Amino acid sequence: MAPKPAVTPERSGVRAADSPPAHLPQPSRSETRNAQVRAALKPLEPGERPRVILACSALAAALGLANLIAWLAGDKIGGKHPAAAGIIVFSAVMAAAAIGMWQLWYGAVLGFMALLAIIAVIFTLLLIEASNVLGLVVALAIIGTSGYLFFKLVRVLSRLQMPRSPGSGR
Repeated sequence: MAPKPAVTPERSGVRAADSPPAHLPQPSRSETRNAQVRAALKPLEPGERPRVILACSALAAALGLANLIAWLAGDKIGGKHPAAAGIIVFSAVMAAAAIGMWQLWYGAVLGFMALLAIIAVIFTLLLIEASNVLGLVVALAIIGTSGYLFFKLVRVLSRLQMPRSPGSGR
């Protein structure tokens, strides 16, 4: 007589409380890890500003102000004085980004992240034309800095979109 197979919870129709049914796809390791990271995230406290937000706000304000000052001082690009509209629009966008990030507005952080990604791609393409060591070093420094800030802002962005607790006052 052959031994009977052991009755497992799956065969008996009873399943363990912590495991999904066998007919559903099992979560991958990355999905499990993502769920653990999400569970560990805490929303930003009222008045809390992560260092990367401070750095990015200062960077945006400095870029906008430096661009405006350089234009007012008469700097030229390619031997020509740039149009006022382009300078004013860029400076206004940088000012808006700085203020929005300081106020922890989700859209401002997301928009600045998009600008950082665009800058990284542009300077990666400029590496093709780097004709000396200085051009190579500057491009790599800008790519590295924008990439670093981008990825540091990812966690801040995830903390900004978290639901607010009823007593948080935000």
